[in-house]
Amino acid sequence: MAEATSERKSLVKLIADVPGMVGTLIRGEIDQIKKELTAKLTAIGVGVGLFAAAAFLGFFVFATLVAAAVLGIAEALPAWLAALIVAFALLIIAVVLALIGLNRLKKGVPPLPEKSIESVKDDVKAIKGMGKYDH
Repeated sequence: MAEATSERKSLVKLIADVPGMVGTLIRGEIDQIKKELTAKLTAIGVGVGLFAAAAFLGFFVFATLVAAAVLGIAEALPAWLAALIVAFALLIIAVVLALIGLNRLKKGVPPLPEKSIESVKDDVKAIKGMGKYDH
């Protein structure tokens, strides 16, 4: 009989500990979500910054092409050809920056905490007794 009483106390203690354990689990999941979202949003910020740099250089490509057209009409071939060479070099730089920016944006989109979502799903399965809990 004493053994059954200690088992009940243990069971009662375990049940009493569940809310604290669930709270700790939820806080841990929220921290993981924050970290994952921060990483994804940082990648998006870098991608947007590179697109802005590409747009800035694109402006100079346009200005140089305008200058090349003016020089081509007003002068002989060498000045015009020099302006086209500069415009082409700036265009290549702008395209490279735009491609790098696109790559960085793809890494951060969609900004969902995918690892955290999977972890929460695993936690729910473990609580329901349908899966393993390995954290």
